[in-house]
Amino acid sequence: MRSDWKIAVVVRSDLETWQKLNVTAFVISGVGTTFPDLIGDRYVDGSGVEYLPKLGLPCLVFAGDGPAVRRAFDRARGRGLAVSVYTDELFTTGNDVDNRAAVAAVSTDELSVAGIAVAGAARQVDKALDKLKLHP
Repeated sequence: MRSDWKIAVVVRSDLETWQKLNVTAFVISGVGTTFPDLIGDRYVDGSGVEYLPKLGLPCLVFAGDGPAVRRAFDRARGRGLAVSVYTDELFTTGNDVDNRAAVAAVSTDELSVAGIAVAGAARQVDKALDKLKLHP
């Protein structure tokens, strides 16, 4: 486990609630699949029923307007942090192949970022996301 790391999600505040939840679920999945050492052990209840493991570190969720989310995206990439991205175009696709094609069709500078997840050294994540507020 990388105890000196931080995981955070940033979603655009003008999205509908269902969109914020969708973005959060999708972008955070990229962290767990890329860094399996951040995943804890399976959960087992008192009856012995097993449940899926989760991230072993807390995940903070922030919100901001379009420019604030874009700023966080650019700063996270500039600091070499691991970034998972969700663009507006992904609200109209229905599968991973189309999702990846939609992102590939747009240059980095032109991406309409609806949300991101970032993972990396806590200090660098804090610097990339400075000025953002926790999601209400």
